Amino acid sequence: MIHTGVLIVGAGPVGLTTAVVLTRLGHEVVVVDGQAEGTNTSRAAVVHSRTLELLEPYGVSAALAARGVHTPRFTIRDRDRLLVPVPFDGLPTRYPYTLMISQADTEAYLLARLEELGGKVVRPARVTAIAQDGSGVTATLDDGRELRASYLVGADGMHSLVREQSGIPFGGGTYAESFALADVRLSGGVPDDEVILYFSPDGLVVMAPLPGGLYRIVATADDAPKEPDAAFVQRLLDTRGPKAVPAVVEDVVWGSRFRVHHRIAGTYRDRRVLLAGDAAHVHSPAGGQGMNLGIEDAVTLGETLAKVLGGGSQDLLDAYAAARRPVAEKVVGLASRLTALATASAARRPLRNLVLGLAGRIPAVRRRLAWQLSGLDRR
Repeated sequence: MIHTGVLIVGAGPVGLTTAVVLTRLGHEVVVVDGQAEGTNTSRAAVVHSRTLELLEPYGVSAALAARGVHTPRFTIRDRDRLLVPVPFDGLPTRYPYTLMISQADTEAYLLARLEELGGKVVRPARVTAIAQDGSGVTATLDDGRELRASYLVGADGMHSLVREQSGIPFGGGTYAESFALADVRLSGGVPDDEVILYFSPDGLVVMAPLPGGLYRIVATADDAPKEPDAAFVQRLLDTRGPKAVPAVVEDVVWGSRFRVHHRIAGTYRDRRVLLAGDAAHVHSPAGGQGMNLGIEDAVTLGETLAKVLGGGSQDLLDAYAAARRPVAEKVVGLASRLTALATASAARRPLRNLVLGLAGRIPAVRRRLAWQLSGLDRR
């Protein structure tokens, strides 16, 4: 049997961040993941200001900022018509921008930092069962090995075995719309310093720059193929994107389709088991909040566990669970409102655009959106 202070199930951004924090603060950690190697493709591509602030003390932010594309503005448009500009460059932070970087890169930098600190990920190692008692948690792996830890962190995603085996409910539902996602090479009317949410009668499309001259495209699309090709993405942009100077798809590097859920765990703690990230909350990608909220969970949980392992009261873990769940509810609410606006019916879209256009002229509205999207309102 392997013994450790904290067992972390899942080596995505949330699990790796938790491990980096705990290891940096001097505690023993084991991270296990069922995949043979890290994810090479991903949905998440946004790192917000608050996330970079939280990661800075742990030696990760500089590498991320050097790799990613700095976008100082987010806009909502109706084709070529600007409805709502959201500037980040005036925010009181060392990171006054949205950082566009693939989740695969984010994971790679987090893993490199963990290894630099002396940690590692055990893989492939899939947890099949967990059992708690008064002094710790025992996890059984698919090869029969057992791991014993004082605490276990479930960072194993939406279909979390840790959450299910702990009997924690995961209430919510699924949006009716399906989404298409693709990383593409573009030419034409495509700014490289702005994330754009386009509204149109045919639905929404998001266009955002990535490192290496790529662009991330996300769109509602009930007819999306499993792997969208250039012709499919081009139709999306032709019917929803810029008109005056059209965007031209040169190549599709990677693509997929997915459905969006909105769910929150009934609690983030069951005795010595704690949840973070998608194991605790999932929601619409509108606003790019998912991975950022999970990394916030991870930093907060890692620092809290470090205090408890250092002799602090277990009541601190209750405080973590009590504090983080309302934050998730707030973020899920914001993402749901943005999704509802973006997917409004054809009959309601003219009114929606009129209201948004008027609201976008008000500086206080633009500032509030910038604070919410950047995560700085959660300081």
